[in-house]
Amino acid sequence: MSFLPLLALLLGVQVAISDLYARRVSNRALLLAAAAAVAWLCVQWAVTRTGAPTAHVLGAVAGLVALLPFYAIGWMGAGDVKYFAVLGLLLGWTALLPVWIIASLCAGGHALCIYAVRRVRPMIPLRLQFLRDTTLQHLEHHPAADQIRRARQGRVGIPFAAYLSLGALLWVVQNTYAVSP
Repeated sequence: MSFLPLLALLLGVQVAISDLYARRVSNRALLLAAAAAVAWLCVQWAVTRTGAPTAHVLGAVAGLVALLPFYAIGWMGAGDVKYFAVLGLLLGWTALLPVWIIASLCAGGHALCIYAVRRVRPMIPLRLQFLRDTTLQHLEHHPAADQIRRARQGRVGIPFAAYLSLGALLWVVQNTYAVSP
């Protein structure tokens, strides 16, 4: 496995944990990964004089342009958009569509589960609703729940960057270990 896919995997783990825990994507991690990728691409191009980093630069631009409208209308956080652009830089433009499809399917499934729970909740027998409410009250006062609530600072939503990380992981594994005929 080469450096850039490995860097994409390491960044993906950090982004997924951060997005699931705090609904936040670290600008510092994105900037460090982008700087390392640019340095790697420049050194590789200078040493080998083959394969200009065009696919990676196009990936960064395409990743930014593709998700920017969703941020502009408020459907997505800025961290998701920046992370997708960095993934384009790390993996090249050819990885963006499969990664986006996987992430979108996962986020859609997440949204459907939330919708289904809200629709089914009134149909639950009263005794089970009471048990559910009691359990949620106990969990709500647990120190871990307080810690997560403080980390999120009121941010809610579907962790799309975590799903992008999953898509990137699957794309890297598939392209690294694909058996050629």
